[in-house]
Amino acid sequence: MRATAVSPAGTWSAAADAVVLDYDRRHRRRMAFRTLGGLDFVLDLPRATVLRDGDGLVLEDGRIVRVEAAPEGLLEIEAPDRPTLVRIAWHLGNRHLPTQLIGERLRIREDHVIAEMVRGLGGVAMPVRAPFDPERGAYGQAAGAAHSHAHG
Repeated sequence: MRATAVSPAGTWSAAADAVVLDYDRRHRRRMAFRTLGGLDFVLDLPRATVLRDGDGLVLEDGRIVRVEAAPEGLLEIEAPDRPTLVRIAWHLGNRHLPTQLIGERLRIREDHVIAEMVRGLGGVAMPVRAPFDPERGAYGQAAGAAHSHAHG
């Protein structure tokens, strides 16, 4: 069985099954998966796609498999004020770290070196387990994907 299309979250109504994937496994073009119900299928898309929580994978027989974002080890970052949070966000972006924006907080993958950097910049980095859904790049690519500017 193959899944050859993705229906974005909110555009479909009923799933026949679900697959739970961490962030790395949700950026794919072709890969074998097993659903929670035990169905084996191959994701076979024309190009690599970032699958978001709630997206539906359309199987050849028309059934939909819901994509669920798996909880993973993250750091949730807070700052005492907006200028400090913006400065921290700049440093994360300068390191090309996939970052999830949640109101007045940021989430990144767990990394003790970056946690120390955040503390040094005046922020707080707390470990959490949660689904990771980072911001997409400015040109639509996955966060952390290849980019087109040079570092001198």
